[in-house]
Amino acid sequence: MKVYHGSIVTVKEPLVHVGRSNLDFGQGFYVTNLEEQVISWAARPFNAGKPQILNIYEFDKEQAVSSGFKFLQFEKYDGDWLDFVVANRRGKMLWKGYDMVEGGIANDDVFNTLELYFSELIPKEEALKRLQYEKPNNQICILNQALIDRYLHFVEAVVIQKEDENG
Repeated sequence: MKVYHGSIVTVKEPLVHVGRSNLDFGQGFYVTNLEEQVISWAARPFNAGKPQILNIYEFDKEQAVSSGFKFLQFEKYDGDWLDFVVANRRGKMLWKGYDMVEGGIANDDVFNTLELYFSELIPKEEALKRLQYEKPNNQICILNQALIDRYLHFVEAVVIQKEDENG
């Protein structure tokens, strides 16, 4: 399957332990099968004036899953997804012990609900009620370097937006 990773650099050889550990699915290399999601993510204000790169890979997910790697998948925004993401953001590292985690990413609407729940401004029941109307997008967090080395292959990097020449 074709997957994408947005960055301000070309990432030919992804590493799992470069990012922060308190992200939704842990400290790993994040990709998605939704090209438009990466393009939208790369265009956020945080990246203004920087080059925006769409890194494209071939990922043999089926082979990775059938090879005995430990895989966790969330089909929808539900209590399990919510508990997992909040625990990881609080530093509890529930992702440890998995090689790959897949599920929805917190877009603006989901992020707002997640933050309200995370800050204990709404109860879990209210958060789940709000999330039931959201269609999950997709993120895959690869947490095991051997999985990347065997099953994720760099194809090309495409410049989405060049660096701001005035900045």
